[in-house]
Amino acid sequence: MTMQTETAKPTRDSADARPMWQVVLVRPEVMTFALLVGAFIIASNLSPFFSDAQFILESSTYYVEYSIIALVLTLVIISGEIDLSPAAMMALSACVFAALYQAGLPIGLAMIASLATGVLMGLFNGILVVVFKLPSIIVTIGTLTLYRGLAQVLAGDRSIGKFPQWFNGIDYRLILDVPVPVIVFVIISVALAAILGTTVIGRQIYQVGTSEIASIHAGIRVRRIKLGLFVAMGVASSIGGLLTASRLASVRYDMATGGELQMVLMVMLGGTYIFGGRGSILGTFLASWLLVIIATGMTVANIAITAQLIVMGALLIISIIATNAIYARTQR
Repeated sequence: MTMQTETAKPTRDSADARPMWQVVLVRPEVMTFALLVGAFIIASNLSPFFSDAQFILESSTYYVEYSIIALVLTLVIISGEIDLSPAAMMALSACVFAALYQAGLPIGLAMIASLATGVLMGLFNGILVVVFKLPSIIVTIGTLTLYRGLAQVLAGDRSIGKFPQWFNGIDYRLILDVPVPVIVFVIISVALAAILGTTVIGRQIYQVGTSEIASIHAGIRVRRIKLGLFVAMGVASSIGGLLTASRLASVRYDMATGGELQMVLMVMLGGTYIFGGRGSILGTFLASWLLVIIATGMTVANIAITAQLIVMGALLIISIIATNAIYARTQR
């Protein structure tokens, strides 16, 4: 009996390194930046106002509250969770602020109470998710309804206003011709980008989103990190509620209704991976400006609100598909 031997084919231990141009260009942030440039060109053709930086800055003040919350939501989604209740938290914390001020509490203490309300709401969300191990998407859909209902109970169907003159109109306050809310947004963006990109806690957030079990075995305090992120969402939502109250000079229970879509859209357009472990503050920062250009451009073009919602929904789906495709390509 003859024995036949086959020459073994050499095996590859690892895939070839990707070319540098792919490393630099095949990134969600690059896609977002390209969309931002394209949207700006299209919007400039729709209206000459888009060639004026001051017009864009003034238009952005209508979305700054959502943008600030989207920055913190980016961290939450990177950690493998999601929070769909921030718009309702905005409403409830703002209603608490307005109701306490109308009841005679000094406005400074009313603002502190509003922030404390945000902490409690975020803590409640976090406890349900972290301690009771409930899915964050289900929990925050439930608390979305709960917080909105409490806001309606507190404020009724009326608008609460008559705040001091110095409190109203923060979007008209300028520093070096830049609206104050935009400056706040930029400062928070830089701070969170530094935390996420250069600190131990930032690397741990990425690790938790990549593999929670591995993170636990590595000694990372997963529960503390996630609980802290949900509390941060509550605080950011309360800040957003106060900014909105100042911009509108009044508060209603239905303020920021539907804002969840825009916040999630900013995060997804920025390239944050919906399943956690990947994303950046830079991407969300660019996506926030992209949404400002798109939404303002559609308004200038007199596109109906229903059509705008269709565009937003389509962008959300496309951004998730595109982000998944990019990350799948980089893992080959």
